[in-house]
Amino acid sequence: MVRGQIYKIHSDFYYVNNNDKIYECKLREVLKKTKQSVFVGDFVEFENDAITKILPRNNYIPRPSVANVDRIIIISAVKEPDLNFSQLNRYISFAKYYGIEAVLCFNKNDLSFDDKVIEKVFSIYEPLGYDILFTSALEGLGIEEFKRLLKGKTSVLCGLSGVGKSSLINQVSGLNLRTKEVSEKTQRGTHTTRHCEIITINKNTRIIDTPGFSNLKFDFILPHDVDKLFPEINKYRENCKFQDCLHINETGCAVQENLDKIDETRYKSYLEFVEEAKEYKEKVKYQGTKTETTHKKQNDNIAVKISTRKRQSARNTLKQNIYKDIDNERFD
Repeated sequence: MVRGQIYKIHSDFYYVNNNDKIYECKLREVLKKTKQSVFVGDFVEFENDAITKILPRNNYIPRPSVANVDRIIIISAVKEPDLNFSQLNRYISFAKYYGIEAVLCFNKNDLSFDDKVIEKVFSIYEPLGYDILFTSALEGLGIEEFKRLLKGKTSVLCGLSGVGKSSLINQVSGLNLRTKEVSEKTQRGTHTTRHCEIITINKNTRIIDTPGFSNLKFDFILPHDVDKLFPEINKYRENCKFQDCLHINETGCAVQENLDKIDETRYKSYLEFVEEAKEYKEKVKYQGTKTETTHKKQNDNIAVKISTRKRQSARNTLKQNIYKDIDNERFD
């Protein structure tokens, strides 16, 4: 059995790196039946070009679907498209939910002549403890600092289409990844990167390039857990009158009493996420959250579980056969 790491997934093919040799593999049918998610960055066991086992992960994020990363570098554009604080807060909160360090990189700095944007970025995110970097892939500004940031780490780059992820990778890797201008009409980029892929800069430094995406929603957590994603809000939580306070218009809310100390764009994002989380609460309110798993662990091996319906069907068949045997004996 050989071990390797998935560095790219395309259609139903999984490209596995073992000692710098790439193997094009498929998932073994038994593994498919377990319906396990398989991510770029997963370490796997394979033989005869078939992946037989997904090894335990250090961490993962489901979107972009990557595993075993050291940090998430959130790439935003200062201009073209204009800096979107709401979207930035989504990426930051998503990284925090999955417990992965986030670094904030603001590209296309050469297009901005307004220092107020830069000042606002530092005033909001520096007190929260985030490393902040301004770059220009076009003019090479901040690229050496960007290289130092990447050194010795596996970093996943995420952000909207058109913010310059591919351009930054080209600067630090010597590659020539395809790039495309942002539409003047929509101020949105188009997807030049179609899939997640690990790009090796050197032996210890790797980047995971990802397609741009925007429709992250917090419809997978409960409303009263959203404040945990905002440290500047969460620190007032214990002083609220009610434990399940959502910090919107409740009596005795410590967050409401300290709104002047919380950035407006951050609190607005918090309210948006709470509304999305309410959708999830309604969804699970009457149906419950417990579902039957499709696989189980036996002696460090994953085995497919027989569904309740199939188990019942098997029991019914067994009963029918028993009754047939009894009838046959009765009339013999």
